[in-house]
Amino acid sequence: MGNILLIDDEEKLRTLLSRIIRLEGFMVWEAPDLKSARKLMDKETIDVVLCDVKLPDGNGLQFVQELKSKYLSVEIILLTAYGNIADGVQAMKSGAFDYITKGDDNEKVIPLINQAMEKVQLRKHIELLEQRVGKRYGFEQILGRSPLIKEAVALAQKVAPTDATVLLLGETGTGKEVFAQAIHHASKRTCKPFLALNCSAFGKELLESELFGHKAGAFTSAVKDKKGLIEEANNGTLFLDEIGEMPMELQAKLLRVLETGEFIKVGDTRSTKVNVRIIAATNRSLQDEIQSGHFREDLYYRLNVFTITLPALRERIKDIPLLAEHFLRQFALKTNQHVTTMNTEFMERLQQHDWKGNIRELKNVMERAVILATGDTLTTEDLPFELQSSLGSIHKSSSQLSAFDLSSVEKLHIQRVLNHTKGNKTEAARLLNIGLTTLYRKIEEYHIL
Repeated sequence: MGNILLIDDEEKLRTLLSRIIRLEGFMVWEAPDLKSARKLMDKETIDVVLCDVKLPDGNGLQFVQELKSKYLSVEIILLTAYGNIADGVQAMKSGAFDYITKGDDNEKVIPLINQAMEKVQLRKHIELLEQRVGKRYGFEQILGRSPLIKEAVALAQKVAPTDATVLLLGETGTGKEVFAQAIHHASKRTCKPFLALNCSAFGKELLESELFGHKAGAFTSAVKDKKGLIEEANNGTLFLDEIGEMPMELQAKLLRVLETGEFIKVGDTRSTKVNVRIIAATNRSLQDEIQSGHFREDLYYRLNVFTITLPALRERIKDIPLLAEHFLRQFALKTNQHVTTMNTEFMERLQQHDWKGNIRELKNVMERAVILATGDTLTTEDLPFELQSSLGSIHKSSSQLSAFDLSSVEKLHIQRVLNHTKGNKTEAARLLNIGLTTLYRKIEEYHIL
């Protein structure tokens, strides 16, 4: 149930309390003084400490501060023979869970221990969740051993603890939002909101409302006040993807946020103050956008405090096997498919492909391949047609079907439908709008398992 440390120089009282606490299912350690207590705390994992105020080698009130500075999750209940208000107030200010009088409050000991233990367990649960979130969104999720990706990660790790504005450059699908999340979760803002907005997904008016919020009556459908994402992300991080798509009028408002930490909601007359970190991303050349008059030069210099360029997947070919294996495990588990490996030709096709969609495209290809797989090994037949004939040439034996052959298309489609119906041939024939006999004939003809 939990580990308790009982510190008291009165042996009889210590033995009695220890016996009572053990009967409740707790593990109990005993110490007659602070010196012994410190040794036990260093050696054992203690959840709750019951400590006398007056001890031979120190004061329990001061020991509370010492414990709280060293063991953040430990809760301390102070015991005293002579309770007074001043000591009680000081105990709570020092971080004690509670303060009780020996003898008079003995019946409170077990309920207090249970309450303190609940608080300890809740804190441990929160810490575990934070660790899981950190693993899910941290730099550990950025896979790759190539020099370019390692350099990008190293730069991101350096800037993460600061409040500096970050500009992420790279093609679509290179993982810019993944980097933004990792930077946020490695910063001092990690417990605050991380919000993301794609600037290309909204028109000017809607984007302004989403970003800066509005007051009731600002326009026809504005029936109540609305906070924008900049305000919602206060004390946290706002990730602005496709920043090059932001209209010029809104760029001026964003510039003011970066310069003064203030903005004005749509329909408002007063400024709202915020403390928000901006991470922006684009797949465009902002210098070209400046030259063409589509992007403010002053905003560019405000965003370009710390720039990280993410490499395209074709620039890190050696990382493709690592990424492919990761996605294979992920989607095999997600789809409950017993697919464990990829054959050599399958991997060659992946490494020969241009990957204009980068990691996002690879992820989609791997998900499709796992769904289509008929055995425990992915083969080229599980790939899309453009990857089956990588680099414009098809290296298949005469017994294999061409990727552009009509029968090959039909075979893959039948495989896909059978996977969808989980092998139910009657349902597959109905979806294919063919007779069941015809389906069995084609399964035999194409050697579909």
